[in-house]
Amino acid sequence: MKPRHKRLLLVLMGVASLGVGAWFVLSAFQQNLVFFFTPTQVSQGEAPSGRRFRVGGMVEAGSLQRLPDGLTHTFVVTDSAQRVSVRYRGLLPDLFKEGKGVVAQGRLGPDRTFAADEVLAKHDENYMPPEAAHAMEQARKQAAQQASPQEVPR
Repeated sequence: MKPRHKRLLLVLMGVASLGVGAWFVLSAFQQNLVFFFTPTQVSQGEAPSGRRFRVGGMVEAGSLQRLPDGLTHTFVVTDSAQRVSVRYRGLLPDLFKEGKGVVAQGRLGPDRTFAADEVLAKHDENYMPPEAAHAMEQARKQAAQQASPQEVPR
């Protein structure tokens, strides 16, 4: 084999190795990508079926229940426009309380109940995840527009 052919073979093997490496990186990135949705988006069917995603908002007052097994909890997450029922098996964070912000990660079940495998509570009274704060503000604006009658110009 000529030196020219050896160099060409090495270059082609290097390009192929880079391509395979890039494919592995992008594949891992796609599998670990988790999107955030509001309860309104979930109720409108915008959330993916069969894929993990995050839902966030406020824990509705009076909705937290502990099932008899002691580890399973159910609660409702709301953005003041829509509600999503969440079921979580495990220990809730210490800062988890009704009326406070929460982000749950998991999958939406066939019964439209969100099966969470991770629950994140905000760390103080001034913090809310930016996505959840924006979603809550959008839901409030939308609810206010629907509640107030709009005048029709004559």
